[in-house]
This record gives sequence, structure tokens and C-alpha cells, in this order.
Amino acid sequence: MRKKLIYLMCLFVLTACENAPFKLSEIQSTSSLATEPSILDSRSISLIQRKKQQAVIESAFSRRTSPDRAHRLAAICFDKTIGTVFMPFDLAEIALAETGGHNLSARAVSVRGARGVWQLMPQRAKSHGFSTKDMQDDGKCAEAAVCELYTKLDMAQGNLERAKKYYCGQGPQANAYMKKIRLIRQEMMTELNVQNDKLALVDSGSRFR
Repeated sequence: MRKKLIYLMCLFVLTACENAPFKLSEIQSTSSLATEPSILDSRSISLIQRKKQQAVIESAFSRRTSPDRAHRLAAICFDKTIGTVFMPFDLAEIALAETGGHNLSARAVSVRGARGVWQLMPQRAKSHGFSTKDMQDDGKCAEAAVCELYTKLDMAQGNLERAKKYYCGQGPQANAYMKKIRLIRQEMMTELNVQNDKLALVDSGSRFR
């Protein structure tokens, strides 16, 4: 009888433990531990993608300017889009569309007065805190271009394709600009896919050794 009583008491205690509510802090702690690796993974993947794009951009730029300048401008496309919603390709597409036919020159000036690799009008550059002379500095010109693209993205209500069109302006000229952008993107995406295929072959080859 005594053994049976002890058994029933133990069973009652175990049942109470099973039904005890979890503390919110315990759930949050477990949740944060579960999600933290996935957040880190997504950041790593994004960085890898950006680096892959940088290599493709350098290759595309080198077909329009010197290898040294191509390398420097590709690095700028990478650096100036870190921490933004944009990818290096976004900045590179605009550079190629604007001054790809002019050796991606920092001294390029349009008929209307737009300046630098990313061709900002003086008043637009000024609205973002840059001077007209700053547009000859590739890094500052790229920063101004990112600011301008954010402005256009807001106008386009988050539509990046339309934002790039607004970057150029309105009307037939902007439509022609977008055709150029799409061709540039296709060129770079084709090269990126080739690079990915090569990496996949190398990876699969190393697995079967």
C-alpha cells in the first residue's frame, strides 16, 4: 500500500511538470537560437552573390575601359551598394548605360550637363549633398547615384525597373534607355551563369575524387 502511494505521488508530480507553462523568455531564447544561424546564412549568401557580381562587372567594364579602371569601378559598385537594397549589378547597369560608350570616363559630360560615370545633373547631385566637381570622383559619383536611385525607387513605389527608367527621365529617350539596360543585364547575367556552371563543375569534380 505504501509503495502504491509513493508511485501515485511521483506520477502526480511528473504530470504537473509536463503541464507547466513555458516562460516567454525561454521560448524567445530558443527562437533566437534557431533563427540566428539562418540570418547569418542569408547574409553570407548575399555577400557571396555580391562578390560574384563584382567579378562579372569587372569583366563587363574591361570591355569598355582599361583593366585597372574596370577593377576599381567594379569594386565601387560592390562597396557603395553594401547596406542598401541594391545589388552591384544595379549600379553597374546604370554606369554602362550612361557612359559605357564613353570609356566609363569620370569626365564625361552630357549635352544637358549631366556629369561623371553615373551622369548626375548638378542640381540632382546637390540635392544629395554633392558638388558638381564631386561627380568627377568615381566614389562620390556612385554614392550620389545610389541616393538618386533611392529617390526614383520611392517615386516608382518600390518598382526597381521603373526606378531605373526614371533615373534617365521620361518619354522615348527613357524607353530606349531601358532597352539598353535590359541588354546590359542580359550580357552580365549570361556571364554570371557561365561562372556558376564552371564552379558547379569544379565542385562536382572534387566530390567524386
